Amino acid sequence: MNSRNIKRNILISAASITVCIVLLFAIGIAKFNDTDVKTAEKPEKSFAVINVIGTIQSGNEGSARVGYDHNATIKYIDQLIEDETNTGIFLDVDSGGGTVYESDETYLKLMEYKEKTGRPIHAYFNGTACSGAYYISCAADYISQNRNGWTGSIGVIISTTNLSGLYEKLGIQEVLIVSGGNKGMGSAGSEMTDEHIAIYQSLVDEAYDQFVGIVAQGRNLTEERTREIADGRVYSALQAKEIDLIDEVQSYEDAVAYMEEVTGSEKYYKPLYTPTKWEKLMADIEAVMPKSDMQMAAEIAAKSHSGVPMYMVAE
Repeated sequence: MNSRNIKRNILISAASITVCIVLLFAIGIAKFNDTDVKTAEKPEKSFAVINVIGTIQSGNEGSARVGYDHNATIKYIDQLIEDETNTGIFLDVDSGGGTVYESDETYLKLMEYKEKTGRPIHAYFNGTACSGAYYISCAADYISQNRNGWTGSIGVIISTTNLSGLYEKLGIQEVLIVSGGNKGMGSAGSEMTDEHIAIYQSLVDEAYDQFVGIVAQGRNLTEERTREIADGRVYSALQAKEIDLIDEVQSYEDAVAYMEEVTGSEKYYKPLYTPTKWEKLMADIEAVMPKSDMQMAAEIAAKSHSGVPMYMVAE
């Protein structure tokens, strides 16, 4: 690389850093001038609003802990079971799904809530309520959806990434020291054998059977009918209503009004976690910082090709 190219690269890097610094200062000033989120005063009797937004998984997404917070959600439902002022749960759903384990754990906790309290659960679907999000919502007594929303994608997916061709091109050799022939299956640097695929398929089939049973029970459908509509496809709100996956197509306001009518109380939303201003700033810094192609590829692979069974709409 000649000296002219070196100077040009230095200037480009310096300009990029300068732009980032200016953006960060602007974001920081705006964020630290924001007022904190205020929680509405809790009525004497109220139903709780629980968000199922973002990927359903353990932990949180991003440094600002935004999106679905699994552990906090489970703990909050436990609190509501003991809360005599609570009259029901309203699930505010906007999610493409997530991991099998967390989806099922949330569903079971909601079913425990209904069994112990006898209080209603209603679910409202916003833009997307697919796969694991629909799985969780099968605990609801009543499901309604925005007319422009999508739901369904009833099924299971395990996705891995085979990087052996890229490794070979880059001169990278993956070395696995394993205790058995199937211990390293799904590793990025190895080809999947027929046996490996069969093992993964058995896991998918088992989780799918469980999903079918949950939908059939929750929506009062036969197993045969459920399998007919549970082929992984996504349905519009009108299509979902026609096949009994939802009860009504309506606005969010109408759904809340119906819940108020059923429970005879007002809604109450309690943020399960409010990010600090510093966390918000760090999330914004993370969002504007430039990333290399390798970093972006690694993030995509980690998110979409984890090798973990997912109740997740394909991306």
